[in-house]
Amino acid sequence: MKHWNLEDIAWDRFDPSLVDPDIIPLVKAAAMVERNGDDYALYLHGVFADDPDFHAASEHWATEEVQHGDALGRWASLADPSFDYMSAFARYRAGYKIDVKADASIRGSRSGELVARCIVETGTSSYYTALADATREPVLQQVCRLIAADEYRHFKLFYDHLKRYLEREKLSHWQRLKVAAGRATESEDDELAFAFHCSNETEGTPYDHTRCITGYMARAMRFYQFSHLDRGMGMMFKAVGFSPRGRASRLAAHAAFRLVKWRQKKYERALDSYKAAA
Repeated sequence: MKHWNLEDIAWDRFDPSLVDPDIIPLVKAAAMVERNGDDYALYLHGVFADDPDFHAASEHWATEEVQHGDALGRWASLADPSFDYMSAFARYRAGYKIDVKADASIRGSRSGELVARCIVETGTSSYYTALADATREPVLQQVCRLIAADEYRHFKLFYDHLKRYLEREKLSHWQRLKVAAGRATESEDDELAFAFHCSNETEGTPYDHTRCITGYMARAMRFYQFSHLDRGMGMMFKAVGFSPRGRASRLAAHAAFRLVKWRQKKYERALDSYKAAA
């Protein structure tokens, strides 16, 4: 069963005076990606075709992901009454496709696939925690905290199955690290950029990956604090088999935080250039 439902959210506490305008585009884009959980479940079913236990777990995971999208979409519609959540999602789903008929993981093994899923859940748990800590709007804060808690549980779900598969596939720490690093760098691919496009740009506007990922990253990166990167790095280290609370994890978190802040400034300059040219 779900740990919460849309009815559990205190929608009547929504306070438009406390909405940060820079958060609205991020929530709209996140709603697209989250609601697409059904397609990812189909992909995972193909990769784990003969594993009924994982099928059941991934079905439950997808149901919660879709609910995340619906909660974010509903909040975005309160913050911006002109936002048509379902219309935007229809555009997103029509234009962004994953291979739902795949019968093998793009990561090279089932263990690799599960490492990649752990990295995704690490990123989303950290991200929604960062948004919850940044916003003063009480409904968004509640929604983000609920989603962040779900994503942390989802990390554990995929990690538990990863341990099971590692007993068969014997993926080394360094092989797992390669998968993790590769998946982490995919945050700038079309999944988020196209979600930003569909949910924030008018229909008929030509899609430009660079413009859209700039619009997303320039806003998103400013909400991260060191604590979010530190916790996320610990989860990532755990997924690849290293100590999640050792000196190496702490040093990696500091490096990641510096990188995020450097990239934030880079994207903010690029966004300013787009605004000036508009």
